[in-house]
Amino acid sequence: MSTVQFTLNGQSVEAPAGKSIFNIAKDLGIAIPHLCHKEGLAPDGNCRACVVEVAGERTLAPSCCRSATPGMQVRTDSERAVKSQKMVLEMLLADLPEQGLKWLDDRAEAPHGELSQWAEHHGVQVRPQLAALRRDAVPADLSHPAMAVNLDACIQCNRCERACRDLQVNDVIGLAFRGAHTQVVFDLADPMGGSSCVGCGECVQACPTGALMPKSHMGPQKVDREVDSVCPFCGVGCLVTYQVRDEKIVSVKGREGPANEGRLCVKGRFGMDYIHSPDRITKPLIRKPGVAKDLGLIDGHTDWREVFREATWEEALTLATQPLNTLRQQHGPKSLAGFGSAKGSNEEAYLFQKLVRTGFGSNNVDHCTRLCHASSVAALLEGVGSGAVSNPVRDVEHSDLIIVIGSNPTSNHPVAASWMKNAAQRGTRIVLADPRITDIGRHTWRNLQFKADTDVALLNAMLHVIVTENLCDEKFLSERADNVAELKAHVQGYTPEAMSAVCGIPADTIREVARAYASAKAAMILWGMGVSQHVHGTDNVRCLIALASITGQIGRPGTGLHPLRGQNNVQGASDAGLIPMMYPNYQRVTDKSAHDWFEKFWDTKLDDQPGYTVVEIMHKALAPDSDPHKVRGMYIMGENPAMSDPDLNHARHALASLQHLVVQDIFLTETAWLADVVLPASAWPEKTGTVSNTDRTVQMGRQAVLPPGDAKPDLWIVQQIAQRMGLDWPYAGEHDGVAAVYEEMRQAMAPTMGGIDWARLNAGSVTYPCVSADDPGQPIVFHDHFPTKDGRVWLVPASLIPANEQPDAEYPMVLITGRQLEHWHTGSMTRRATVLDALEPAATASMCGADLQRWGLVPGDRVTIASRRGQVRLQVRQDDGTPLGTVFIPFAYQEAAANLLTNAALDPFGKIPEFKFCAVRIESQVPMNA
Repeated sequence: MSTVQFTLNGQSVEAPAGKSIFNIAKDLGIAIPHLCHKEGLAPDGNCRACVVEVAGERTLAPSCCRSATPGMQVRTDSERAVKSQKMVLEMLLADLPEQGLKWLDDRAEAPHGELSQWAEHHGVQVRPQLAALRRDAVPADLSHPAMAVNLDACIQCNRCERACRDLQVNDVIGLAFRGAHTQVVFDLADPMGGSSCVGCGECVQACPTGALMPKSHMGPQKVDREVDSVCPFCGVGCLVTYQVRDEKIVSVKGREGPANEGRLCVKGRFGMDYIHSPDRITKPLIRKPGVAKDLGLIDGHTDWREVFREATWEEALTLATQPLNTLRQQHGPKSLAGFGSAKGSNEEAYLFQKLVRTGFGSNNVDHCTRLCHASSVAALLEGVGSGAVSNPVRDVEHSDLIIVIGSNPTSNHPVAASWMKNAAQRGTRIVLADPRITDIGRHTWRNLQFKADTDVALLNAMLHVIVTENLCDEKFLSERADNVAELKAHVQGYTPEAMSAVCGIPADTIREVARAYASAKAAMILWGMGVSQHVHGTDNVRCLIALASITGQIGRPGTGLHPLRGQNNVQGASDAGLIPMMYPNYQRVTDKSAHDWFEKFWDTKLDDQPGYTVVEIMHKALAPDSDPHKVRGMYIMGENPAMSDPDLNHARHALASLQHLVVQDIFLTETAWLADVVLPASAWPEKTGTVSNTDRTVQMGRQAVLPPGDAKPDLWIVQQIAQRMGLDWPYAGEHDGVAAVYEEMRQAMAPTMGGIDWARLNAGSVTYPCVSADDPGQPIVFHDHFPTKDGRVWLVPASLIPANEQPDAEYPMVLITGRQLEHWHTGSMTRRATVLDALEPAATASMCGADLQRWGLVPGDRVTIASRRGQVRLQVRQDDGTPLGTVFIPFAYQEAAANLLTNAALDPFGKIPEFKFCAVRIESQVPMNA
């Protein structure tokens, strides 16, 4: 790196070329007033509070956007520079209405935030004769559920506009009017609550004066403490700082982390108050004698006291474990099963699967990965030898072209989507391939809106183009790929012309996109559950692996394969062995060497056959008594299969049919209503532990507050269950031995996590593989080999397999399910978050305008949508990104549970249900005003 030599305040300084004077001074501990400048935002230079004097120049220079040059002589403290800085601060203060921040009376010491702090730093006071310059006060805008707008405090520094436009790329905030009438506006001067604002709060975090602020922090600004942690929602893994006052989280700030660099979405910033919900379970609950497991109770309208009674922990733990022990003794280890959680920590996942394997005695343990990316993992393990991502999301900044397929990142992974949008701003071409055109479509180069269920047809056509037009990376294939000839022969019959009729994309467009992908210097594929949740989900991912491999688009920056993880720790829970056919670190239970190693490591005899998956366990719960492997008892930690499983009537019937069900959770979920014993657990901000995000980055979550009432840490509960099942576990220490559990898990996952000890995680985030203490971690893998037996990728041809259930005259429409921006998973957390529930309070079914007209509907009408398995009643919403003949329903709403409709047909390899395709009909409708 080249450097420059110059003089700063009379001292000789050497600094990197191109670095701003402001940042050089900051590094040297020299404070320069600044208001429009903020780390992470592009320098703007509009406030002129940071001006410095450069020898020989007529005008003062804004230090934030001026680089040092050789020989330059700069003074930040000259009389002229300081006088100008003071004048700017005084004029800004003089312009503000006298009322200022009317709701922040306790901020007398710094009523205007950073402006007041810099004024105090420079000893600036507004002279009385300038009082006449004060602008007129304007009413506060409190229309948004999460944020308050008080333009009385606005100094028009443009931070909010740049944060919205340049970081999150939401383009909601701008400046309107001219001269003295200039003001910040949302969209076309709409109230913030009526604008297109998505509630990310980046503007709040950027604002220096409190003109924009969280409503939850109106009033007293002081907090008792700040606690650094990780966001508990999607798999992006944003780092956060909780602000705690009176033992409640009053607000959340984004902090610098490898995945987010301070950015957050509406859930991460404004969705944390779910932990303070009055619905929290605070004491153990025991089902009352004679109270049947009535499925009608799931609607939540029944008083829990009619079904359960409160108990002590000792009684509850005894009643939880004694029946499990009895069932195991009478019917064998296969009679028990466990569902763990991807919403908890790595340590909890590891200990839970260890409990099932060593305590229950079988491999009947699974979690929500079976319902999201099981087919992705199956294909990746088969093809490249690893179920994790090859490159982090942020690597899109090095891509020339990005394919986003089967994913709605702006809703499901908003911060990850911001990096994609940033890349598009810089000229990267984005291709969206999806049956729905979602918000990311505003930033795309091409939208491939293919017919639902035709992924393989589209991808094989692209492979055909690349193969027949000699666009393959033959050097890569000869050195690093197997089964190449078979793949090339297979795709010969999948011409774009033939597949166009199947997938609905013009042949010329298929050819154009295929050529662009193959010829890009660096191209990356990111996908979501729109790819994986099909009976051919594994085949879909096999095609993506082939696409990346035959073009050599893997193993380099800006390339690779990235299945976007849906929950905060679905990657880590899978890594930790919370799946029925794998021990920790994806070692197959049928592999004798792995089996023998874990038997010795855990000093226990282990089952050497794979356990049942989520949906298979439900089938086994309803098996006849004569079935020797009938599942009779279950322990569920932090999962809600009574909302998340397909064909919910069947799944709920299975749960209600169990002889004994123990549920450990923070709320009385739909699943907990069917339990015999309910154990009150800890929410994410109430515990310490690690999680692994979608980028393979391991990060530390820290306890901010205590669990309410008698609720206990999950790790403590699992150990108590284990103890009563005859296991003698030696974990001890702070937070119920979490560090000791982590260190044991690290041994089980060597060498992958061998270099990431507990002390290192306390110091910061680390990406695996990380094999030694001096290994910095490897964000990009597969540089020169794959972790397969021969080090080469295995290419698997895929044929066209239709969905298990097709539309017909009786059920003419296709249902697609998924998540929405404001709600997450089954809604048990986000629907108890005040802001999130206010933003999206009701279940909706999205249809395009043409379908609404066809069915005689207008937005807001209530309809009944039915499949062969069930029906739901909800409002319709117009979304012209949803294709003709298709309905999209989010699955977070208990009162209109989308999974009452979905099909439990399984992908034969990943054993994942076909959530993304089933046939439905509209049975009745009620006008919105009826």
